[in-house]
Amino acid sequence: MNVWEARWLRAFHMLYYACLALGLVLSYGEGAGAVPGPPTLGIVALMAGWHGFFVARRPRLLRRPNPMAFHLAVVCALYIALVMRDRSFDVVVFGLMPQPYLMLASPWSYVGAVATVFSTFAARGYLDEPNAVWRLAGSSGLVVAIGLFVDYVSRQSAQNRTVGMLEERARLAREIHDTLAQGLTGIITQLEAAEQAMPDPRAVQKRITLAKELARDNLREARRSVDALRPGPLAGAGLEAALAEVAARWSRTSGVAATASVEGTPRPLPGEVQATLLRAAQEGLSNAAKHARAGRVAITLTYMDDEVTLDVFDDGVGFDPDVRGAGYGLAAMRERAGGVGGTLTVESAPGEGTALCLRIPSN
Repeated sequence: MNVWEARWLRAFHMLYYACLALGLVLSYGEGAGAVPGPPTLGIVALMAGWHGFFVARRPRLLRRPNPMAFHLAVVCALYIALVMRDRSFDVVVFGLMPQPYLMLASPWSYVGAVATVFSTFAARGYLDEPNAVWRLAGSSGLVVAIGLFVDYVSRQSAQNRTVGMLEERARLAREIHDTLAQGLTGIITQLEAAEQAMPDPRAVQKRITLAKELARDNLREARRSVDALRPGPLAGAGLEAALAEVAARWSRTSGVAATASVEGTPRPLPGEVQATLLRAAQEGLSNAAKHARAGRVAITLTYMDDEVTLDVFDDGVGFDPDVRGAGYGLAAMRERAGGVGGTLTVESAPGEGTALCLRIPSN
């Protein structure tokens, strides 16, 4: 049971007891200040105690026909006896009607709701009237319709929670890919380069030093992601400085020249938009290192009136975007861009480099 369900349960239990208390007040007022008789008070106490001990205090048994159907029958019988003694307690029906839907699972909850309606008719003496069947059918239909609506809203809420969980998992998967996966790829690249440079101790030491630097940066990024799921470079700097830092660090570890520039007038952007732009730049650099064999990479952040764009260009070997399996993580980038209302376009061809352009509306 989640927090919201527990709150709804408490609310309906409180409604039940509030209606009993209101019945006592009405009975006292209509009796010209006379306290209800002992039998009436005894039935009220029994209804309150039975519901409290067998229903409110045993939430794990709710929605089980056995024993909740029996408990509902007892409460309805007590209600009939109470109203037959004092019509001031008609008001208790408002606290009684939700109980079948709390105590019983569908379809038994509808049966319980109709039985509760029947008990109210019996308590008020309506069953002897000529049109009792039609009134009973109409009231039962209304109660069942309300129950169907409540069940529909509950199912929609459950589906929304499931969708939210799936979206959160997808977001976490992207965060892991953008932090751990890219960092580990860089470490492996440096270690492989160190292995190839074995005869040269200085070259080996340089590659190992870069691998250690990547490992430390990746560890810090992973910790930041766990703490707040916010990209590490953005934690202490603006987007422009973060892009410059990412480009400079990638250039040091890859040995390929990378630049980051800004066009237009910078303005504040939502945190999620900043994270998306930074992750796109990191993914573009990662692809350039793994697949492009580029000699130069240029990152350009452009502020326009109605949108902000990020372009990542490399002069590498390029690829055919129409070939299946040649996306190199572009599907995840498109998904991330779509999450903030943006679009990703890719222009590339074998031997002609690759240009990624991420566009995000800013109004």
